[in-house]
Amino acid sequence: MTTTRLLQGEITDNLIIEKRGAVGWITFNDPAKHNAMSYDMWAALPGVIKMFENDDEIRAVVLTGAGGKSFVSGANISQFEKLRTAADAVAEYERVGEEAQGSIYNCSKPVIGRIDGYCIGGGLNLSLCCDIRIASDVSTFAIPAGRLGLGYRLTAIRNLVSTVGAPQALDIMLSAQRFTAQQAKEKGLIQHLVPAAELDKAVDEYLAKVVANAPITLRAGKKAIREFQKVPPHVDVEGIKQMVLACFASDDYQEGKRAFAEKRAPVFRGK
Repeated sequence: MTTTRLLQGEITDNLIIEKRGAVGWITFNDPAKHNAMSYDMWAALPGVIKMFENDDEIRAVVLTGAGGKSFVSGANISQFEKLRTAADAVAEYERVGEEAQGSIYNCSKPVIGRIDGYCIGGGLNLSLCCDIRIASDVSTFAIPAGRLGLGYRLTAIRNLVSTVGAPQALDIMLSAQRFTAQQAKEKGLIQHLVPAAELDKAVDEYLAKVVANAPITLRAGKKAIREFQKVPPHVDVEGIKQMVLACFASDDYQEGKRAFAEKRAPVFRGK
């Protein structure tokens, strides 16, 4: 199998883009920060997905993380003061994040998440945009928004609810606790759980099944499933958006950032 590095020097080095035979690979590549997502990483994703969409030789896409300790540990907290504080900056960050996750979620080709290590916050969001999630038994999962005062956009909530159902989604969101890989499997956050030493084999075997199938059939099936998962028209999209933005404008969000930086428990006041 031939491996070709793509877009090197054209996008951030924190994304490694490869074509490995009939599969496009996206590797989140910032191991020192546990592959936390920067603005540039979010911004580059839609173009990468479009490139894979337009390549008829590509039959599937894999998302994974570099370093062996993380898939993605969340958004890059060091950028929050600059990019997720002022109203205009928050709106732009949300737009870029929404576009990136939407490009993965709506990709017409099968997307597999190869998860090994931390899959937290924005990383869990990214994994839920994948069609199939295969995780090692040392992986951990969480949505810690409640401990940071962050707002969670509607599409991310939709992906969570459509994956695990409302009761489990409420448990994950309200507790903000971290779950083991086994617990994640029981909740439905992942479909396949394997020992860490067998992860690559499991991913390769699953990809072999997907690549052998009829692409047009898979595309039609995925499209139909995605149609069923659309947000109903009666949902108050604008109202939810304003509630999310209000989180970023709150004193609690400022406290959440300070507490994270100071490595202490936050004291929230609901203001």
